[in-house]
Amino acid sequence: MGYCVPRPKQGRGLQGIRVPDWIGKDNRLPQGRLAIVSYTLVGMIALLLLGFWKLQVLDYGYYSQLAERNRVRSVPVIAPRGRMLDREGRVLVDNYPSFSVLLLREDAQLLSQSLPQIAEGLGMTLEDLQQQLDAARGPRFNPIVIKPEATQADIAFIESHRADLPVLEMLMVYRRRYAAGGFLAHAIGYVGEVSEKQIEASTGRLRSGDIVGKFGLERQYDETLIGTDGMRRVIVNSLGREVGRLDQKEAIPGNPIKLTIDYDLQVMAESSLGAQKGAIVALDPRNGDVLAMTSHPTFDPNSFAVRVSREEWKELNENPDRPLLNRAIQAQLAPGSVFKIVMATAMLESKAVPEDFSTVCTGSENFYGRPFKCWVYGKGSHGHVTLHEAVVHSCDIFFYNLGKRLGIDRISYYAKQLGLGRRTGIDLPGEQEGLIPSEEWKERVFKQKWYPGETISVAVGQGAITTTPLQLAHTIGGIVMGGVFHQPRLLMSDKLSGEVHFPLSESTTATVNLAMCGVVNEAGGTASASKLQGIEFCGKTGSSQLISNEGLQRAGGRGNRQFKDNAWFVGFYPQNNPEIVVAVLVEHGEHGASVAAPLARDIIKTYFDKKAQRDQKQTTAGIPPQGTGSSGSLAGVVAPLSEAKP
Repeated sequence: MGYCVPRPKQGRGLQGIRVPDWIGKDNRLPQGRLAIVSYTLVGMIALLLLGFWKLQVLDYGYYSQLAERNRVRSVPVIAPRGRMLDREGRVLVDNYPSFSVLLLREDAQLLSQSLPQIAEGLGMTLEDLQQQLDAARGPRFNPIVIKPEATQADIAFIESHRADLPVLEMLMVYRRRYAAGGFLAHAIGYVGEVSEKQIEASTGRLRSGDIVGKFGLERQYDETLIGTDGMRRVIVNSLGREVGRLDQKEAIPGNPIKLTIDYDLQVMAESSLGAQKGAIVALDPRNGDVLAMTSHPTFDPNSFAVRVSREEWKELNENPDRPLLNRAIQAQLAPGSVFKIVMATAMLESKAVPEDFSTVCTGSENFYGRPFKCWVYGKGSHGHVTLHEAVVHSCDIFFYNLGKRLGIDRISYYAKQLGLGRRTGIDLPGEQEGLIPSEEWKERVFKQKWYPGETISVAVGQGAITTTPLQLAHTIGGIVMGGVFHQPRLLMSDKLSGEVHFPLSESTTATVNLAMCGVVNEAGGTASASKLQGIEFCGKTGSSQLISNEGLQRAGGRGNRQFKDNAWFVGFYPQNNPEIVVAVLVEHGEHGASVAAPLARDIIKTYFDKKAQRDQKQTTAGIPPQGTGSSGSLAGVVAPLSEAKP
């Protein structure tokens, strides 16, 4: 009997184990696909190698710089501005250290996230902060100043939030420190943050946030006063903290400037004028040095040393008393009877009127069908008046008649030759030129002819004529110096300033000087109440109307202060070869004799006393006495801050 062996089922092994179907089949990848994969891998590797080569070779400098910025930070070192000194080396303007808050703008995302916290911590509005960011110019790696002067609270906030607010930084800067009370403010001026126009005009010298001169001497001599900033490179960690220093380029401070101002005379001018609205200018007519210059009401330039608020700026500009107006060089007003000195000079030099010309003053006289009154009308009259007496007593009738005989064009010619109707050229921005009328001027401006009756008013410093206090000081100084007019200056120099010559005869100079000394020193002189015993104090009073007598009556009479006369006085010392000329304007002061003349007297007295003390010391030391007009060099004049008087 035989046995039957069971036949194995397909797909199983000899022992009943199932064998996969693919075993024994040819399942290799096709050659075409393999090539595509290979080329793709090679291309990707090539791109990676090319990218690495670009990063490491082509863009090495760029990415190295970025990496360096993450590790190294450049912090500017701000240079202090140069100080301002008076003629004796006393400090008028100095600096003090302060901190500004900087905002780093490199990380835009972090900056955007941090703004609300920064605004709250620094006491700012988010809108103000965003506006400063939007207005910022220049590369993003340049920080911007968001708070010019940090408070103690600001400093504490920044230090305590170094870790979470690395976009904040502090920068030590130097702020301007001016004397309190607006002392010499209009001459010195103020500084402020550079404008976009100034940045563009500086050809890269200035950048956003820089402090530059904006007004007065700060602006006039900005390039001298401004220093050269340095740079400090420091190593910072990931939190922005300084952990080391690399190198530092030191800042170069600005150069100091020595002014012609005499601190003692300036103090007297400021205190004498006080709360009165007006201006005082003291000049040395021998060289043009401005010894004192004040304008009231004044302003505090310390308000501009950081950043003046919009409210304060608006208040200064809208104030009806115009505290930003430098009345010494910008107040264009009728000079009143001070102009009679110009008339007297024109009479003597032109020879159009005899030197012995005289008139009879009855208090009033008709010219061209209209009555013109003398200032003594209603109180009396001057009677028979010569030129000397007309100046001493300021007789209007005499000068009405003189003006009629000279004519407007001759008056205009001499007034302009003597320095009126044009800028003096003082080293201050914004000087006004005033106005000297003529027939040609009226025809050109108003398309009308000049009427002879208008000349009568101009002859006594009224009508269309306007001058500034500086112009009057400059003109009178040149007249009493025989026709030599030195350009006024505020910067001390060993060299003489520019000068204009309009030679006057010795007899003219002597006659005018003697008459002006009679104003103060003769009985009945309009300024005799201001006479100084033993001091050759001379001058001329003036009161100028702001409105006609008819208009004044319609406006309510002289009780209305805004229409009261302006008070003028221009004086000098000594009578021959004067060393100082002082021009005083008191707006609405009404009386030059009783209001303006005493102020000039006080300044002259201060000058005389200083000169006497100095001469005494020099005599004791065996040194010949010298005048105060000598100029010294800048070397060795910087006084320690402890010696600063302002």
